[in-house]
Amino acid sequence: MPAKTYLSADERRARTVAAVVDICAREDPARITTGNIAEHMHVTQGALFKHFPSKDAIWEAVASWAAEQVMSRLEAAAAGAGDPIAALEAMFHAHIDFIAQHPGVPRLLVGQLQHDRQTPARRVVRSLLLRYRECVRDRLAEANQGGLLRPGLDIDAAATQFIGTVQGLVMQALMLGDMARIGGMAAGVFAIYLHGIRKDPGSTR
Repeated sequence: MPAKTYLSADERRARTVAAVVDICAREDPARITTGNIAEHMHVTQGALFKHFPSKDAIWEAVASWAAEQVMSRLEAAAAGAGDPIAALEAMFHAHIDFIAQHPGVPRLLVGQLQHDRQTPARRVVRSLLLRYRECVRDRLAEANQGGLLRPGLDIDAAATQFIGTVQGLVMQALMLGDMARIGGMAAGVFAIYLHGIRKDPGSTR
């Protein structure tokens, strides 16, 4: 009989997070129970609760993982770009690539925002949206200072629209039932967004 693999508490929590993200790709997050998670992982519910004090704690851990993944990818993409416009494009595609790799994450985040009570996971998601918006707004402000954006552009509205453009792609992919298609639609959609914010090359202002 093979020896039992020892996993640390952190490794077991990480496996639980990965399992929930995987289940969310196929199931409505609102209907996922700790029993579903335990069954997916081939463990007992008691084993789950050795590492998480409650179901809310599981969802908080999953939301925190997703938030840190999204933000770290956005920041890395922006840091490697040559100018603020290129940074915005790199951030956009980094987020789309992440969604394509983890299709359960959008379902999870939207599901948490739909809660009628202030769960820990919902607070994490709201914090993510604020951090995300600020990151986009900073790049837009830099582009504006560099004269790259059209005169009079509302920076706050442009930041909101950036996030809305990603969300729109997610909704289309969910309606089509094929999250893998999101990558193929991304370039054309971002080009339209960019057309709306970038300074006309022929403009002298």
